[in-house]
Amino acid sequence: MKYFKLAVCTLVLISFIGFPLIASSAPKAKDKIVVGMSRPLSGWMAQIGDSAFRPVYETWVKEVNAQGGIFVKEYNKKLPIELKIYDDKSDVGTMTRLTEKLILQDKVDFLWPACGTAFLFAQAPIANKYNKLLISMEGGATSIKDMLPSLPYLFISLSFSDWNQIPVLADLLADKGAKTAYLISMADLFGIEYSGVCGIELPKKGISIVGMKSVPPDIKDLSSILKEAQASKADALLVLGYPDVIILATKQSMELGYNPKVMLGGPGINFGFYHAIFGPATEGVMGFTMAAPKTSPAMKALFEKLYKGKPEAIHDYWGHPLYWAALECWKQAIEKAGTLDNKKIREVMATTTFNTVLGPTRFVKGLLDKESHTGEIGQWQKGVYEVVGPKNKATAPMLYPKPNWPAPAPAKK
Repeated sequence: MKYFKLAVCTLVLISFIGFPLIASSAPKAKDKIVVGMSRPLSGWMAQIGDSAFRPVYETWVKEVNAQGGIFVKEYNKKLPIELKIYDDKSDVGTMTRLTEKLILQDKVDFLWPACGTAFLFAQAPIANKYNKLLISMEGGATSIKDMLPSLPYLFISLSFSDWNQIPVLADLLADKGAKTAYLISMADLFGIEYSGVCGIELPKKGISIVGMKSVPPDIKDLSSILKEAQASKADALLVLGYPDVIILATKQSMELGYNPKVMLGGPGINFGFYHAIFGPATEGVMGFTMAAPKTSPAMKALFEKLYKGKPEAIHDYWGHPLYWAALECWKQAIEKAGTLDNKKIREVMATTTFNTVLGPTRFVKGLLDKESHTGEIGQWQKGVYEVVGPKNKATAPMLYPKPNWPAPAPAKK
């Protein structure tokens, strides 16, 4: 009994001196939202990283923070965003280690994605393991699409091969009367994905694949393969690889005087640096896209915001509209959830239609709904990268066949 009385007296004393008997449920004070990223700040992927997601997140974060940040009801205030970025040196193994460091050691509030298809494939299971929301940016997803039911924290923003791109391309080629195609694909997850989907979708529309070559990402000479493609007389040359391969294929096709009726490649042709390198020679060259300035007033305003007064090299008409829309979804999901709890925000992401630069935007089973896409296939026309497919979202009709390469400049005497 005396121990019982002592315990009661102790509790009474504690309550009098101001200590609560039950821990407070109020959230700990917080003054910022910390977002962690492992990005290719150096290495072979740096060119894509610098031209793709980086200009978007830098502009978007600056704009949001200028407005005070994101309002989070749980804290009853706006919280600015702080980015914590590590250089993965374009190495998948380094990226996975840094992703776990961001989660376990740095304890970031959110992850934003690494760069590239293979990197996405490796990072997504880590994010899911630790219940961290991950919205992809650069990176195709055919290879991971069937895994999405087991990766509920992953949301794919970027359009990709069989999520409307190659099916739309097949429709365009068939509509113009193309019957044959020659494929050059990069020997990595991206090239395997796109060449595989072409092998399924093109024959559906009566387009035969008359040749297919796989090449390493660091290949220095494509001339023998291009000569083979030229000899095949294929209507379409599809170069499915990253910018170094695309630029090499373009340069050597011009040198060989190889003028297929269709030349499509990517990623690379969708970037402004492609036009900056080749100028008028880009006329009629095709690639993947999402929007053009004429897509909508909102899209025109976004491009002006991202590109006005900046080098053409950072333009990206495929990725930038999607990356911007994905960040808009992320912000609206936080505001609707009223918390930084990744689990609760994930539920909002999975069930809400957001208003973004694309218009009504939603995710369906982890994929950005293709009905939210504002374009799939682009083509350079008079210095503008127009949407040419699908037809109901085109900003210009497709040129077919593409004009011949400009004649070489005469040698100086």
